[in-house]
Amino acid sequence: MKPIWIVDDDDSIRWVLEKALARENLATRSFTNARDAMNALQSDTPQVLVSDIRMHGASGLELLQTVKAKYPGLPVIIMTAFSDLESAVAAFQGGAFEYLAKPFDLDKAVELIRRALDESLRESSVEQSISETPEILGQAPAMQDVFRAIGRLSQSNVTVLITGESGSGKELVARALHKHSPRASQPFIALNTAAIPKDLLESELFGHERGAFTGAQTTRRGRFEQAEGGTLFLDEIGDMPFDLQTRLLRVLSDGHFYRVGGHQPMKANVRVIAATHQNLETRVREGLFREDLYHRLNVIRLRLPSLRERREDIPLLTKYFLTQSAKQLGVDVKRMSEPALQFLSSLDFPGNVRQLENLCNWITVMAPGQTVEVPDLPQDLVPTGTLSSALPAGGHGSESQVRVSEYMTPASSQANGSTYLEKPAYRSGESWISLLEAEATAMLAEGQSEVIDKLGRSFESVVIKAALRHTHGRKNDAAIRLGIGRNTITRKIQELGIDGVKDE
Repeated sequence: MKPIWIVDDDDSIRWVLEKALARENLATRSFTNARDAMNALQSDTPQVLVSDIRMHGASGLELLQTVKAKYPGLPVIIMTAFSDLESAVAAFQGGAFEYLAKPFDLDKAVELIRRALDESLRESSVEQSISETPEILGQAPAMQDVFRAIGRLSQSNVTVLITGESGSGKELVARALHKHSPRASQPFIALNTAAIPKDLLESELFGHERGAFTGAQTTRRGRFEQAEGGTLFLDEIGDMPFDLQTRLLRVLSDGHFYRVGGHQPMKANVRVIAATHQNLETRVREGLFREDLYHRLNVIRLRLPSLRERREDIPLLTKYFLTQSAKQLGVDVKRMSEPALQFLSSLDFPGNVRQLENLCNWITVMAPGQTVEVPDLPQDLVPTGTLSSALPAGGHGSESQVRVSEYMTPASSQANGSTYLEKPAYRSGESWISLLEAEATAMLAEGQSEVIDKLGRSFESVVIKAALRHTHGRKNDAAIRLGIGRNTITRKIQELGIDGVKDE
């Protein structure tokens, strides 16, 4: 975290603030005049700047203007004597984070600096996430159309409406439009209008004045002010309350707005990019969305394809997300087998890219082994019957009930009457659980005893043989994949007479 800069020609004020902030484990850097602070801004920036208003040479207001021109998101607290209060508030209420009237209560001053620090860190995290955001991935023709549109739109200030299903990457496209625009050096501010309660959304967008409502203890800048000179991304615009749509329309029309409780118009130099998963034309017909706002937003429409419209990108995205997830967790990257990738590419992914990313996080944490097969995927993705239909089908008849033994090919050797599975021979569409039920029913009907023991031995043999085949006969690796100990698998192999095990 960067230090807090204190600018004041009064030695005692600087000393008091330095000691108070040091007790809070906050680093400081002090200046005796505004000019030195301006010069320091050429090579460094603070986390928060606290400045007196009246000093020898340049004033605190001049310093404020310099800071806001270069770093609009940097919180500035202006210290002022009571005699200067009215003129100071009128001069800097459009830019300063808050004012601190002298003489001030030290605890309240530290609390105010803490609040400014929190806002600064929030905005810094947004800027960092932008710098870490990768270029959009995609090789499908539908995504190439999106890339071409981004290239054409990035150099203009025109309002863009991005449509597409939830999770398809609308915010990523908005960030790309900003990143490749002349506004790239200025803030990118994102707001999900559906995630903010209606009573707070107006203040979140436009800010509020001190005392505008209960709990408004300080003046707060809204998202339009935070995005000054840059881009404001309004996600889920279709869910914006109807009365707030009128205020947004005014900003888009003439570029001016008022803070909540404010009387001074604020000028907004912001490019607005909106997004929605809803059909705005339908919402206009239903009277839920203003038609004039719809036309104001719908200057350029950019539709994002769903993931099922770009299935050829699923392997590329899967590899990227698995790499990112492993990096975050500090583990080795999992690899998807070719059948598993083919299976993922066949899914519809109603949650689109976001769902695929979450799935890759799950795989990194939960999937056993480094190579991920279809059975390793979450059960809700591989419902009963899906896995069996994906495996080679046996050449058996169409009887509704067939003995399990018909679905097993004999092992090269048998021990203790057990039958081992050499290769999958399921009939397409038939689940192994239904086959197990049929076998148990038949054995009971024949009057056999110890049914659980017999089926249990066959089940263990089949699973252990499959694991050994997957690990090329390596017993330790097979035990890890099965979730049992080395001694256990050694004992089971001896009891069941399983061959083909490598000595380790």
